[in-house]
Amino acid sequence: MRPSKYPTMIFGCGNVIMGDDGYGPAVVDELNARYEIPADVEAVDVGTCVREYLFDYLLMEEGRPERIIILDAVDFPGRDFGEVFHINPDEIPAKKIHDFSLHQFPTVNLLKELEDNTGIKVVIIAAQVEHIPKEISPGLSPAMAEAVTRACGEVAQLLSLTSRSD
Repeated sequence: MRPSKYPTMIFGCGNVIMGDDGYGPAVVDELNARYEIPADVEAVDVGTCVREYLFDYLLMEEGRPERIIILDAVDFPGRDFGEVFHINPDEIPAKKIHDFSLHQFPTVNLLKELEDNTGIKVVIIAAQVEHIPKEISPGLSPAMAEAVTRACGEVAQLLSLTSRSD
């Protein structure tokens, strides 16, 4: 377990070979390609392994980031395909809780634990999936591809990032 040298960590969560589930990694890729990321921020494609990072932060006494931004595809009833929205850790849909929970204790939500027990501010920028295939099928739906651009704009605004084209 290493201390983080970054006060802000951005985690793109998802599986790029499973359709719209690749939203989080796609946002991180676009952020790293199109924006000037400050030295105190790191944007990482964590795929389906965010739990290991979060668990380490929960156990650390020192060297934790001050803020974590999670980018993940979700399936919320009543949302439009590709809709980008913020959710609180206690609003994570039941089928997503396992992504952020201790494997041995499925009812423990690591994101909520991090906020409550470490003081790390957790921001979740979610996007509504259109389709998650049952078999390998890389590529985002058109609605989710647009969501990637909108989410990058939200992260850029949140962190006052400068576009590389500016």
